[in-house]
Amino acid sequence: MNRLTLTLICFLFCFCFTLEAQKVTVASSQTEKVKNEAVEGYSIELEGKRDDINGFWIRFLKDIGKVRQSSDPVTIIEPVFNGLVFSKGIIYSMAKDRGEKTYVWLGIIPAEWETNNVERINNELEKAVYRFGVNYYRNKIQIQIDEAQQALDAVEKQKQRIANQSKDLTIQLGNNEQEKIQLEKSMDNNKLENAVLKVKLENNKKAQDSLAQSGIQIQKVKQMHKERQRKVN
Repeated sequence: MNRLTLTLICFLFCFCFTLEAQKVTVASSQTEKVKNEAVEGYSIELEGKRDDINGFWIRFLKDIGKVRQSSDPVTIIEPVFNGLVFSKGIIYSMAKDRGEKTYVWLGIIPAEWETNNVERINNELEKAVYRFGVNYYRNKIQIQIDEAQQALDAVEKQKQRIANQSKDLTIQLGNNEQEKIQLEKSMDNNKLENAVLKVKLENNKKAQDSLAQSGIQIQKVKQMHKERQRKVN
């Protein structure tokens, strides 16, 4: 099993447990202690550790107004909702670990706000908490979408590589088949040439034997002539 296959199996395994749609629910009238006073606000529980979520939370708050993180809880002043700046009043923010989840909360001390703005700002806080929850999960799912796309791209790349490899192997096989045919022809020609050479070699040997016998007979004739020559007087 190659690494890509193993990665895809792990991805599909995880996907099976994340397919269910995420429901975002804001809890109202959640009380937190601010300046030794019980303050009601709006909260939501999100899947994930505080350290992983708090950065997103702070960036979200900075889109609302001027954030001061030096205090506990974090405060937002001069918040802006629908283009309207609230110059008076402070929004208090908290983010806490709750096991494998994170609790985020927004609330106000009504006495710090103009009376006619309290109800409106509370409505805006409820919508803001909800909006953050929706954005958080959408961003989280987008990461999963990006991971799925990366896995898909890897599959497509692997498919293309395998397809190119198949083309190369097909060409190599064709060349090999042609080479095999040529080798088979060469072997047939070699067998024929071998047989011809054996016949020629045998004929050559016979010719050598025949010439050897002829040489012996000629040598005898030569000796006879020399003997005749010696007897001349």
